[in-house]
Amino acid sequence: MRSLAAELAHFLRKETSRKNLRTLARLLLALVVIVVIYSVIFHVLMSREGRQFSWFTGVYWTLTVMSTLGFGDVTFHSDLGRVFTMCVLLTGTIYMLILLPFSFIRFFYAPWMEAQSEARAVRKVPGETSGHVVLIHHDAVSSSLIHNLTQYHYPYFLVIPTLGEALRLHDAGLNVVVGDLDNPEVYRNLQVQRAAMVATTAGDAVNTHVAFTVRELTTDVPIIATADDPASVDILELAGCSHVLQIPEMMGQSLARRVHGSDARAHVIGHYGQLLIAETTITGTAMVGKTLQEIGLRRELGLTVVGVWERGKFKTALPQTTVGANTVLVLAASQKQLEQFDKRFRVHRSSEAPTVIIGGGRVGKATARALTERGLGYRIVEQNPELDHESEAFVRGNAAELSVLKKAGIDEAPAAIITTHDDDMNVYLTIYCRRLRPDMQIISRVALERNIPALHRAGADFVMSYASMGANALFNLLERGGTLMVAEGLNVFKVRMPASLTGKTIAECGIRRTTGCTVIALDSDGTMQVNPDPARPLPAEAELILIGSAESESRYFDKFVRV
Repeated sequence: MRSLAAELAHFLRKETSRKNLRTLARLLLALVVIVVIYSVIFHVLMSREGRQFSWFTGVYWTLTVMSTLGFGDVTFHSDLGRVFTMCVLLTGTIYMLILLPFSFIRFFYAPWMEAQSEARAVRKVPGETSGHVVLIHHDAVSSSLIHNLTQYHYPYFLVIPTLGEALRLHDAGLNVVVGDLDNPEVYRNLQVQRAAMVATTAGDAVNTHVAFTVRELTTDVPIIATADDPASVDILELAGCSHVLQIPEMMGQSLARRVHGSDARAHVIGHYGQLLIAETTITGTAMVGKTLQEIGLRRELGLTVVGVWERGKFKTALPQTTVGANTVLVLAASQKQLEQFDKRFRVHRSSEAPTVIIGGGRVGKATARALTERGLGYRIVEQNPELDHESEAFVRGNAAELSVLKKAGIDEAPAAIITTHDDDMNVYLTIYCRRLRPDMQIISRVALERNIPALHRAGADFVMSYASMGANALFNLLERGGTLMVAEGLNVFKVRMPASLTGKTIAECGIRRTTGCTVIALDSDGTMQVNPDPARPLPAEAELILIGSAESESRYFDKFVRV
């Protein structure tokens, strides 16, 4: 907390504050002059009445009358004296009760409170700061990224250009620095040359200016930017961005990957060196209705089922886990093992009925392109005339109208993908589509993570968070990160071999049973063993690569590391 002297120094540093104080001082000086003049007149009039008082009594009488106290112990007997008293009273009422208080508030109190607010705002980080993440712009993506950074104890600073917004976010518990986004001095004060990463999620023009400004100060720090328009990618890279993320395109690919109407094959969603993390839907395969132990993927192909998605919730895979028609398997494998999986379990489906995409914005169009790449038809429903689409598979109209959905083929569609950026509308459309087609697959996008349960209750089979996807992609580009976020609630992380596990087998350790994490690879002497033999003793000089939720990871550290 700043001391009074520090706050006063900050207050006096501004020229407007010094000017206000000079104005207030002149008003006080004028008050002193008025009191002196009235005191002199008091003595003159009292002498005419034949009465004598001390000079101190004259000042006392003037102040009591001007302040409207009027004790009545000293009064005039003549009419002239009473008229003078009324003049003093009116002057005091105007000056001391109106003019001076409002001047005090205007020229001192309000600027002082503003100075106190500015003094609370951080404008410069400590000189020894290093390895931190600099965030530009506060939105759903950066807010989710802050959650990830806090969870894994990475320092960060969020740059906000306006004082009011900065103080609001500061009071909310965020690490905020106030400064103009185009000012190089702001980034010097942030020690950007020693930062681990700069991430900017504002508009394309702002992101370009930020990248250009930061790159003038440092050539080494990674700069990650998001791009709304595909045409901005090249410009952002020219400005100095190390990576440019097109989150709408990523979201569209992920939504399309969930559609059951396509070929059942494994889709890579992340990699950790030679280790690949993939997802696959199993609708129509021989795996439906069986337990993972009965399927025997580890036994026959050497790959590991690390978890399953059921209605948007990730669950640790256990031998007795039964997979259903809507289950999505999460696999950890090498490239060769995935090829063997596809060869054995891939089911070629052909569905003439197109998938209905509700929303023709960036995410909707990206979803359509992804479906086309996989040989699937689609119909896009969009009512905004400003969002045009070159494809013939475009239906103009309100998706809340039955005739529009029927025109799009809702009666035969295998799936509906809801891509609007309004969570309330997505809940509304999910309920509507589920009522029309209880048997169809419904996949929805969500802007705020807190609305994911509501969409599942409304009838969505799978919900994907735009903010989480963007935040995970940004976090995975953090070069210091030993954690790979492959999906919401699913992380891959590397740890050194704990002494308590050295010499034991994976089966003996019971890591999955006690923590929920799964050992998916072993990094020893620079060689990665994907899905190591559970009966082989673990070497001392090695690193474990595990996969699990954030809660599972915490349980692992509590049991095997923090002992």
